[in-house]
Amino acid sequence: MTDALLEAGTVGIAYETVEDEAGRLPLLAPMSEIAGRMSPHAAATHLERPHGGSGILLGGVSGVRPARVVVIGAGMAGINAAWIAQGMEAEIVLLDKNVERLRYVDHIHKGRILTLASAGLTIEEQLLQADVAIGAVLVAGARAPKLVSEEVVARMKAGSVIVDISIDQGGCFATSRVTTHTNPTYVTHGVVHYCVGNMPGAVPHTSTYALTNATLPYALAVARKGLGGALGDDPALAKGVNVYEQNVTNAAVAEAHGLPFTPLEHLIPSGA
Repeated sequence: MTDALLEAGTVGIAYETVEDEAGRLPLLAPMSEIAGRMSPHAAATHLERPHGGSGILLGGVSGVRPARVVVIGAGMAGINAAWIAQGMEAEIVLLDKNVERLRYVDHIHKGRILTLASAGLTIEEQLLQADVAIGAVLVAGARAPKLVSEEVVARMKAGSVIVDISIDQGGCFATSRVTTHTNPTYVTHGVVHYCVGNMPGAVPHTSTYALTNATLPYALAVARKGLGGALGDDPALAKGVNVYEQNVTNAAVAEAHGLPFTPLEHLIPSGA
């Protein structure tokens, strides 16, 4: 796709790299929110024995323990995944290396979600106890890091479920490979993998409204000011430009594809 955009001389603005000064991704947020909220439902379904799972009810019942859900990543998708799973009365552990994000979750959920600072050993320890693992790791514009090795997946409980929301950026489990809504799962090492690309595509009504609500202000700015004016006035939108004519203007994209990187400001003079 990147090669095709460059060959065509396209100006490509990526939803996932429009980034405001606080580090938020306003155009990716609606899809991350939806995918995060969908993931506990997918996990609950595939924990059922007819779907290959261990036969555990996500929220348990009186006198019977609920499923233990480990969420890796406390961004928009991860927080929403943890929130919905907690509302379904599962036992939740949320991991992230950003302690401020974890502090925010602690403040909002008041201890109903266990938060842990993410590290390799901590991830391994938690996954070996998990009935469900939800991967929600994002590096804007770049491939997701492989935080979980195949060896760790092989040691997870038989019939446990992995939901890899990060699969659109390559996935954060070594055993992840993209699946479809038609054929959403496969089993590796006895673990059910749900790695559907574009999870929000299953709820197009909700997704379309959420995405257009976020997109419209940026589209109007480009229409009113022209591309150069809109980019000059809004640094967040400028960060979204991945390719400009025949140049890659996002460093992470250039690195991922082994292509030369050209800063956008070298191509659009200030005030253009």
